[in-house]
Amino acid sequence: MLLSLLKILFFFAVVLALALGAVHLSETGQVLRIEYGGIEYALSPLKALVALFVLMIAAWLIFKLLGLALAVLRFLVGDETAINRHFARSRERKGYAAFGEGMLAVASGEGKLAQDKAAKAAKYLNQPHLTNLLAAQAAETSGDTGKAIGIYRTLLDDDRTRFVGIRGLMRQKLAEGDTHKALLLAQKAYALKPRHKEVQDTLLDLQTREQDWKGARRTLKDKRTQGDLPKDVALRRDAVLALQEASDVLAQGNSISAREAAISAAKASPDLVPAAVLAARSYVAQKDYRNASRILEKTWSVRPHPDVAAAYAEIVPDETPAARLRRFDALIKKNADHEETRLLKAELLLAAEDFPGARRALGDLAEKHPTVRTLSIMAAVERGEGADDSVVRGWLTRALSASRGPQWCCDKCHNVMQAWAPVCDSCGGFDTLTWREPETRHSTTSATGAEMLPLLVGAPKPADDVPDLTEPVQPHPPGPAEPEGKPAPRRVEQAVVAPGMVPRESDYRVIDEPSSTVTTPEPVLVTEPEPMPQPAPQPEPEQTVTPAAEPVMVRPDVEPTDAADWTDTRARR
Repeated sequence: MLLSLLKILFFFAVVLALALGAVHLSETGQVLRIEYGGIEYALSPLKALVALFVLMIAAWLIFKLLGLALAVLRFLVGDETAINRHFARSRERKGYAAFGEGMLAVASGEGKLAQDKAAKAAKYLNQPHLTNLLAAQAAETSGDTGKAIGIYRTLLDDDRTRFVGIRGLMRQKLAEGDTHKALLLAQKAYALKPRHKEVQDTLLDLQTREQDWKGARRTLKDKRTQGDLPKDVALRRDAVLALQEASDVLAQGNSISAREAAISAAKASPDLVPAAVLAARSYVAQKDYRNASRILEKTWSVRPHPDVAAAYAEIVPDETPAARLRRFDALIKKNADHEETRLLKAELLLAAEDFPGARRALGDLAEKHPTVRTLSIMAAVERGEGADDSVVRGWLTRALSASRGPQWCCDKCHNVMQAWAPVCDSCGGFDTLTWREPETRHSTTSATGAEMLPLLVGAPKPADDVPDLTEPVQPHPPGPAEPEGKPAPRRVEQAVVAPGMVPRESDYRVIDEPSSTVTTPEPVLVTEPEPMPQPAPQPEPEQTVTPAAEPVMVRPDVEPTDAADWTDTRARR
């Protein structure tokens, strides 16, 4: 508010000063005399100032006109001038406007419109690194992959757009399913921009699909160094990759390197069951039973699993059931309240033929969480205690429709696999398999091998009243067919005339219509292969025919009888 007031006061002060100056000049009485061409011009001071101002404006206009003429001349010659710059700016505005509209069309999925705008932008703009990118995206949106690949290849020639071209070609190869070429392109893109998160994830995914475990570990290490992954997630994934690398090395015959890789994977992620099992078996191969037991017990304390119990049993394979039960006591104590521990203890007691102990170890699992494994164990307990076959069959019947318990399930696509793998067979997800009960029941074989126990149950006795279906069924002989009554003849009128003649009233005769006799064939038994008897031929019914009257020729010179008179005559007769 104060600033506006000061501006107004300053304006009035300037106007007042100019007015006072003009009044002072007019009161001086001095005159400016200018003589030109024999003519003398007398100007007062105020008029002289106005004339000077007009002269300055005229000079400015003259210089501008001269500059315009010179610019037109240079434009005609071909030099860069203001006119060229004007038209260049106009083309640039049109090009950027088309470029913006093309980007909006790509974002909205209008591929054809985006291609038109990209062509218009390329016409007005001299920036191929921008217009080619828009053209490639427009071609992708419209589904023209061939054109998009061609444009992406042209982007490889420019250093500014080389990464964009490689990334675009990589995406095209991924869409086509060519993972090998996509992996090579991802490696080139990663070399150009190693901190690009999308390229890192794509490269890691492709390396796991192509089973390049060593390269995947390097990429994972870079992601962890850059801080893109939490420490625990990076350690877990590195353990998975180390486990697969150990499996490949073991397949090549290098057991020492495989053992070291498996041990490092088990130490990095104790809950990784396959790593612990592989490390324990490596120790067993070296007869280091103590470290094998220690690794398996540590894994059991974190995540009990049937494979861990199986590997623990392989440490001493030839022991008696009682000795195995005593040795497994150290493993059971690591996680005594877990469901898998209770099932393991029940199975060990079954092997030792301690059926009451197996029932106590199982507890109420058969009622709270009935699975194929728990119900099969209960059936074995009942059989071992001498229960009736109907009781055993009852448990087995429940097991047929029960859940199969925990399995290796993919957290991404919910696929169920029989064995653990670093990559899901269905969706290709890396490290997405967890040991849990699937959300829906599957008819696949149980991953733990805990199928129904081979218990012998009594076969059902055949019923005495079941008819023997192998004997032929004798049909009942049909009764004699009842003779059908002969239909009564009908009386009709028929004209008796020569062929081609028109009947007259006197030509009609009343006759009886012949009736047809239907003969029913004799029934034939299905069981007898004898041929069907043929019905006896029936005589043709006699037909009474009135002798034809003498044909009467129709004379063209005689007018025929009127139709009404003919009808009345017939009615009288």
